This record gives sequence, structure tokens and C-alpha cells, in this order.
Amino acid sequence: QVQLVESGGGLVQAGASLRLSCAASGRTFSWNAMAWFRQAPGKEREFVAAISWAGVSTYYEDSVKGRFTISRDNAKNTLYLQMNSLKPEDTAEYYCAARTARVAVTTPEDYDYWGQGTRVTVSS
Repeated sequence: QVQLVESGGGLVQAGASLRLSCAASGRTFSWNAMAWFRQAPGKEREFVAAISWAGVSTYYEDSVKGRFTISRDNAKNTLYLQMNSLKPEDTAEYYCAARTARVAVTTPEDYDYWGQGTRVTVSS
């Protein structure tokens, strides 16, 4: 089992930055590929970014490329999402996820563990 706890969400104005964190505990974190997903009110959960177990490979949804950066610190069992130049359309509940594999993928059904989410609200 892997337990995930997100933090760092909040209310910001358009153009601001936030850094989300996801603290992991339980089974060995460093062997899990990780990802961030988000879900806006009335919409389906969508992929944001993913990172392989060693942090060598990263993937991003097109609308966040160049603005968001996913990273991990395996020594601290923590996943991060640096979000810059935030837009109102980034408003959503953000979830971190882990899978019992080293390769990162973009589909939510391939992730085995989920956090409870942290809310990000971007005002115009």
C-alpha cells in the first residue's frame, strides 16, 4: 500500500505560481511511477503530468507544457508540481497518483493509489 497526501493548493490570481506537493508513505516510493491529474467541476478527471520512477522521463498534457513542471525527490518520498503562469482554466481539484510500475503513463485507470486532492482556484 502507498498512502498519498497532497498539499499546496490555494486561491491565486491569473499569472501567479503555486507548487503542489504529494507526500508518500507505505511501500517503497522510489519504485513507483507517479502522476498528477485534475478534475474541474462538472468535468472528467484529466491527465496533467507524469514522471517515471527515477525521474528520467516526464510527460505533460499539452495545455500545461512550458508552464508546469513535475519532479520528485525519492529521498523525501515527495512528488511536486510547479505551476507557473496559472490560468483560470487551471482551476480544479488536483490529485497525485502512484502506480506499481516504474514506467509512467497518462491514463488514470493505470494508477493504483490516489490522494484525496488539493484545490487550486485561479481567478481572472
